Parts: sequence; structure tokens; C-alpha cells
Amino acid sequence: MAFRGHYEHSLDAKHRLSIPSRFRAAFSSGLVLAKDSDACISVWAPEAHEATVERALGGKNPLGSEYKRIQRFFGANSFDLELDSSGRVTLPQPLMAYAGVEKEVVVAGVGDHLEVWGNERWQEEQDALDASIGEVTDSLGDPS
Repeated sequence: MAFRGHYEHSLDAKHRLSIPSRFRAAFSSGLVLAKDSDACISVWAPEAHEATVERALGGKNPLGSEYKRIQRFFGANSFDLELDSSGRVTLPQPLMAYAGVEKEVVVAGVGDHLEVWGNERWQEEQDALDASIGEVTDSLGDPS
């Protein structure tokens, strides 16, 4: 499933996030909430998360520091969870603090996973993206 679009949500008092209904089936076997290298929380199907981390580690020395840092960041900062019967998941406090997530959030589809952003950070990210996307698209296909 390709995740697209963005949706505004409010967390409840127990820090539960309602996953948009159109995406819930993709998480029927569980989900992984993880720190993202950007200041947000990534929401992955378990198989997609594992495949992405494996791709990132491909070709790296398993005894080397870069391999260990990648493993540490993506392994120690991720949580295997399940959706409740209402399609909600409780966001772990360490991830909320990292991402600056409070009550109002944006859930964004970014292809192979979802991202959860605090409203303010989402707007900052969108402003920065709008300002730089022309430069980024100009370099597509450029071998340099």
C-alpha cells in the first residue's frame, strides 16, 4: 500500500492516536513506531521497517561504528505495538518528546510508511520544503 496525503488529528488524554481508517488494514499484523532521522515519529508495518533498516545496513561492516550507530538509533528507538479495536495506538512518551508531539498532530503518508508530526513542526517542514523543492527537482536525474 502506498501511503499518501496528510490528516490532522488530536491525541486523546492517554496519548492515543487514531490511525486514518483507510490505512488500518496495512497494520493488521502490528506496527512499529520509531524515531525518524527528521523530528517526527515514523509508523511502519513491521516487515517494511525491517527491510528499510536492512537496506540502510547493507554493505556496512557489522563490527563497525557506523553499523552500530544505525542499529542503535533504529533498534533501540522503536516500539512494536498493535492497534486497539478502535484503530488507535498509544504513542510512547520518548518518541513524543523527541518529535515535539503534544495534542495536535499531523499524520502524513510518505510512500512506504506514515509520519506523525507536531502541528508546528509540520508547518515548519512544509515551509522549508516549499522553499527548496524547485532546487531538489532540478537536480533529479543529474548524475552529480
